[in-house]
Amino acid sequence: MARLSIRHETLYTYERPVSFAPHRLMVRPRDSHAIRVVEAVLTVSPPGETRWLYDAFGNSVCTFTPQGESTALSIVSDLVIERYPAPISELKIADPQTATPIVYAAADRAVLAPFIEPVSEDGDGDLLKWLRGRVGSPHEPALDFLLRLNRAIHDEFEYQARDLGAAQEPSHTVKVGSGTCRDFAWLMVEALRRLGYAARFVTGYLYSPGHGDVRGAGATHAWCEVFLPDLGWMEFDPTNALAESEDLIPVAVARTPAEAAPVSGAIYGDGGRSELIVRVDVRPVGALSAAA
Repeated sequence: MARLSIRHETLYTYERPVSFAPHRLMVRPRDSHAIRVVEAVLTVSPPGETRWLYDAFGNSVCTFTPQGESTALSIVSDLVIERYPAPISELKIADPQTATPIVYAAADRAVLAPFIEPVSEDGDGDLLKWLRGRVGSPHEPALDFLLRLNRAIHDEFEYQARDLGAAQEPSHTVKVGSGTCRDFAWLMVEALRRLGYAARFVTGYLYSPGHGDVRGAGATHAWCEVFLPDLGWMEFDPTNALAESEDLIPVAVARTPAEAAPVSGAIYGDGGRSELIVRVDVRPVGALSAAA
């Protein structure tokens, strides 16, 4: 078990005062057998009404409505969590339904259906052509294929940090050969859906204890979850070629990247030039005081 502190700061600044529509915040993990939230403090400015709920995916969501006008909107989430890792073990599963192509039980398929249907377009066939080149033997175990595809995205595409903007269409990522963590996660999700896998988009945090080659630390991170018979939802991070890693701290799952945005909302008025700053710091509890 690892106890970690997470500080997630979001700051919007505007040239002129604006007022604010309700904002949707997904910055708190849901308690589970893998994560226990020990402390959670949300600090906002300007002040306003907050209301917590669970959305249709089971995510913990805060609706925040800032009051009055301001030239800045600050949202700071401070968490202390306990992470209980469950790395991939040498499971010997003889069930042929875990081989490719994947086969889900009828009861599971009824629940998984929204995560099996592709969402993005692939008009020129770039995504499908790329995917066909990575499909192996139909007798390859599904888990082996997923690990191989996870590694292929990491090895074949150039990582380019991009703080702003939506996730790229997967076909565009294939075409340009580069992207950021949300682009790689969305590429893996939509590629797998075209093969009949149930896959969903995940946002959260990445703990990188001294790993200089880790990509995506210092900001919110994104990866992919895939449902396998007998194994359930499993985490794959194509940005860093991680699978079921204790360093991945999920906050929200969704069908599309837009539904998993950590902070979303709107303003009223012409604020002129605006700027967004996002900082994420993940460290073991006690590291701050030890460094002081």
